[in-house]
Amino acid sequence: MALNFANNNSLSAITTKPSGLSGGALNLISTQTASSSSTISFTSGIDDTYDSYVFKFYDIHPNSNSSFTFNFSTDGGSNYATTKTTTFFDAFHNEQDTGANIFYETGIDQAQSTAFQTLGSVGNANDETMSGMLQIFNPSSTTFVKHFLARVNKYFPSGGENYTGDVFVAGYGNTTSAINAVQFKMSSGNIDSGVIKLYGVS
Repeated sequence: MALNFANNNSLSAITTKPSGLSGGALNLISTQTASSSSTISFTSGIDDTYDSYVFKFYDIHPNSNSSFTFNFSTDGGSNYATTKTTTFFDAFHNEQDTGANIFYETGIDQAQSTAFQTLGSVGNANDETMSGMLQIFNPSSTTFVKHFLARVNKYFPSGGENYTGDVFVAGYGNTTSAINAVQFKMSSGNIDSGVIKLYGVS
């Protein structure tokens, strides 16, 4: 079997990709920046253009210790109360190297609930934030439920110590209606600062 090598070994010199490679590109649709915001809602850009959409959030900082949450809408944002079944587990480790664990959070998962889904808790000290991503699959389907995955890293206080938490959330919106809007908010208080970007995956 013959091996083919690029004549120019510098990746920075590549200007086009082979015709056989496609998919996986993130196409920026919109960006929202929080400033003492009670909610951040994406009410446009989620349609049948793409089969998957990704939200990336950067340095979400609350004005009080609380949890960052989201919910779906099937009516363009008039109502955020989509029925969901979800799972939630996380791993954590503290700065003092005296506490670490991984466990399933039975109080944060949902079973056919319309409540906002928690993505993780975060503190409000000046340097405390959380960042991560939420991916929704085929939200415009009118046949199937709407699967989603989320991965978050959070910096949070507990018992006088500071922790990093690696959070995994997954589930589905149990609706055959198209999801066309998503809202983010803190469980209490406001999103003091942070950026959320919406991408379509081609």
